[in-house]
Amino acid sequence: MKNKQAIVFLILIILVFPRFLSGQKTGGNNNVRMGVSQINITPQVPVIMSGYDARKTPFTGVHDELFASALYFVDETDKAMIITADLIGFPSVYVDEIKKGISLKTGIPSESIMITAVHNHGGPAIGTYEENMPAANNEYVRLLKDKLILLAAEAVKNPVPFKMGRATGTCNMNINRRAEFADGGIWLGRNPDGPCDHQVDVVKFEDINNKTLAVLVNWPCHGTASGQDNYKITGDWPGAAARYLNKQMGNGVVVGITAGASADINPIYGPGTDFSEIEAVGYHVGREAWDVMSQINTIPVKSLKTVTATMTFSGKKTCKDQFPQTSYEPGPDVTIRLTTFKIGELVFCGISGELMTEIGMALKKLSPYTGTTIITHCNGSSGYICTDKAFKEGGYEVKVTDIMPGAEKPLLSKMLEMINSL
Repeated sequence: MKNKQAIVFLILIILVFPRFLSGQKTGGNNNVRMGVSQINITPQVPVIMSGYDARKTPFTGVHDELFASALYFVDETDKAMIITADLIGFPSVYVDEIKKGISLKTGIPSESIMITAVHNHGGPAIGTYEENMPAANNEYVRLLKDKLILLAAEAVKNPVPFKMGRATGTCNMNINRRAEFADGGIWLGRNPDGPCDHQVDVVKFEDINNKTLAVLVNWPCHGTASGQDNYKITGDWPGAAARYLNKQMGNGVVVGITAGASADINPIYGPGTDFSEIEAVGYHVGREAWDVMSQINTIPVKSLKTVTATMTFSGKKTCKDQFPQTSYEPGPDVTIRLTTFKIGELVFCGISGELMTEIGMALKKLSPYTGTTIITHCNGSSGYICTDKAFKEGGYEVKVTDIMPGAEKPLLSKMLEMINSL
């Protein structure tokens, strides 16, 4: 009898144990897998650039190339993707077309895709802020859509088990730009006493053999080290930061850069044409990210959740000047798109606008997850999203925002609600 029981037990071990080992090796059914890809999106013919109204003629050369990166996540039931691009932003209608194409090609639900721009002011115009563009720009927009769909298709081809970890550092190369001038008005300048989030978020992705697959870096700062007199295509500081990291890790690692809550934050250098200053900002961000990476312990990722929402706010027209206003002329309503991913214990909050730094800092402080990253210019362009306090002060952001006062608290509340629902 004992021999019979022993034989049965041995058979069970033979049948079950290999499956157990196989599950451990591949990450098991409970683990999330990921795929990565990258593509060059540098314009091949001269087009007009975006970011400054004063530039009216096409670029005269390419200082450094532009890229888009994709991070794909999949488990037994869900799929999600984060795309980062060295561009100024994406028009909402255009981003919907790209997401539809990606969804048809890959099966990723449109609502589970983040298409983000790092708000680079040294890249091509794609209609984010321009009403009419030359034929060459329209052709670039058409080709860009095809490239981003191809990028997504490449990322989903061979997802692998992976590990992920996050750590934060500090880079003081950014500064609040809401400066008080002699006339008492607030305008674009440098305000060392103003609020500024210097935090560098670094997320490292590795395969099960500890090979780095990708790095995602987030820092709250406009891509404006290059200015209106620069007519050479550049990735600005984000491009320089990515190049630094690629130099340290090798070009096989996908590096994605995203902008944090930085509506009122600029680099301490620029805007200008001095590429040594542009490179310096990116160098410091990249070096800090590289130093932080040594502190990151990666672990397998066992959960993937996404949630989306939209909020519509009363619109306003551009103010007559930068001084505080007693009233605002109504404009078309503005819709803000919110996309939140929870990958393992890390949370990524995507916002379709330029969020003032204090709102982003408050969201990170109030979030129940210490690993919360704010990604702006995500899934469309809703313009500046200002604090209630800023409206009492005036300034450039208040002058040009399309949103009436009063959006700060309900927006913050909604984002926290979404995070808590994950």
